[in-house]
Amino acid sequence: MEERTAGTSSSGGSRTGRNLPAAIAVGVILGALVLGTVYTIKELFLLVVVGAVGVGVLELTKAFATRDIKVPAVPVLAGLVAMQAGAYWGGPLWLLAAFAIFAFVLLIWRMFSDGTNGYVRDASASVFTLFYPAMLSAFVALLLKPDDGDHRVLIFIAVTVASDIGGYIAGVLFGRHQLTVISPKKTWEGLTGSVVACTAVGAWLVVWLLGGEIWQGALIGALGALLATVGDLVESMIKRDLGIKDLGTILPGHGGLMDRLDSLVTTLVPAWLLMTLFF
Repeated sequence: MEERTAGTSSSGGSRTGRNLPAAIAVGVILGALVLGTVYTIKELFLLVVVGAVGVGVLELTKAFATRDIKVPAVPVLAGLVAMQAGAYWGGPLWLLAAFAIFAFVLLIWRMFSDGTNGYVRDASASVFTLFYPAMLSAFVALLLKPDDGDHRVLIFIAVTVASDIGGYIAGVLFGRHQLTVISPKKTWEGLTGSVVACTAVGAWLVVWLLGGEIWQGALIGALGALLATVGDLVESMIKRDLGIKDLGTILPGHGGLMDRLDSLVTTLVPAWLLMTLFF
């Protein structure tokens, strides 16, 4: 999610133009849902992930439709379920196989659905949606599978949330220097706040929950901060290219599900890889 530099207040919100009380309330509810499932029944947590990412997929398909780009939701959602299940019960090879199969399904689906005009455009957007966020999100199943998978998932989510919070606070208090024209409200100061917060949270949780070394947690956190920022910028590029302001409005104070998932899915793969290598 984009950080906000200081500005005038909006109705019912803060001086950042964001409805902060609503955002905090939604964050608490989502956090309780995650903790209440990941530490009880892992498969139930996967259902939560599939539901959230499924809504994100629908938001993307609707956004593409504003530019007459046709992405069929049904095969993408089926691929999402298959990739989550394949990753959790079969491992990385099953995840890769499910992705390849449903990418091929999407190419065939478009072949027989709307003629030749716009085939490359629609097929490319469809496979892109299958990859982002559907395939990337399936790495959470790989992260969750080990006996200590609940701790690993918590570390991954906490690091990504720390990036958002650290960047938000630093951007509001100290943000002066624009990071990129892609997202004008992002600042170098905000990025620094993200890195500091993520590094601290990663180091703490890895030592506490996994018995790892401080440097291992710090590395996971620092890399998470950078890639969470990349995820935000990717979504900003999508919205700018499509000429829309938001991908959704389902979460008060946050926007759509993709506004929550953008940084999570880009942080997930390296978080899984590092934790797999370290532990």
